[in-house]
Amino acid sequence: MHPRTFRFAVVAALAPTAQAWQGLARQAENLGYSTLLAPDTMNTLEPFTALAAAATATETLRVGTFVLPAPFYPPSEIVWRALALDLLSGGRLDLGLGAGRPDAEAEVVHRERRFGTPAERVKQLSDALHIVKEEMAAAANGHSPLKPAQRPHPPILVAAAGRKMFQLAAAEADIITLGLPPGTTEDGLAAKVAELRTIAGTRFDDLELNYNIAGVGTDLPAFLSREMGIDPEELIRNGAPSILTGTTQEMADKLRRRRDELGISYIAVNGMFLEKLAPVVELLAGT
Repeated sequence: MHPRTFRFAVVAALAPTAQAWQGLARQAENLGYSTLLAPDTMNTLEPFTALAAAATATETLRVGTFVLPAPFYPPSEIVWRALALDLLSGGRLDLGLGAGRPDAEAEVVHRERRFGTPAERVKQLSDALHIVKEEMAAAANGHSPLKPAQRPHPPILVAAAGRKMFQLAAAEADIITLGLPPGTTEDGLAAKVAELRTIAGTRFDDLELNYNIAGVGTDLPAFLSREMGIDPEELIRNGAPSILTGTTQEMADKLRRRRDELGISYIAVNGMFLEKLAPVVELLAGT
């Protein structure tokens, strides 16, 4: 199969003012990014509200949740919120779902919900995906005031890293984001994609693979160590793919190789580096 064309996303979660947030969205759109992705944590902007504001400030920029932890929401609430955002964005929503990152357990108590064991959370995500897709399909057939008939449901993105999540994502998702630790090496990344390829079988070519770049360049802010839980300098020394370094051409060549060898064509980057990656985006987006 011919490799997918590149697209790029900015992962952002905070802004000092509404004007700054909408300005960031417009900047991402003007620099050639395809999507603004917002995480779902108690320390960041509420994603649906933030993404709706971003959508009203832009024309073509897609918006996406990155990702909604299934334990945080009843499935019907996900559908309700997603249908509204998809409508208000003019069909520009990518709906990202996951089983919940490990540190989300400390937050779920504020939602008055139970986090559950890893196996329970995978089952909860599976149930949520089925319900979301069923209700989205019903809405697309005109059975919802929030969803005009004949509009396809938003693409579903699932964050996955382990075997059970790969099985679920390969069966249900349109986009899979590889939720790997930042210390993962190039060989480790290749091994995970090979595992996913085996699990997905003939469906592998139908999946869009996303990978998140935590930092760009070698001049990285000190607080990135706290966010990542590992020294970025160590990642640079080890050549970890979570930190992208080199000239514009060298960075582009690295991403091309990963796309051609592994199928990773959808690149997300930490919002603080959107300008640093912009020359690469200009070179590769849509190719």
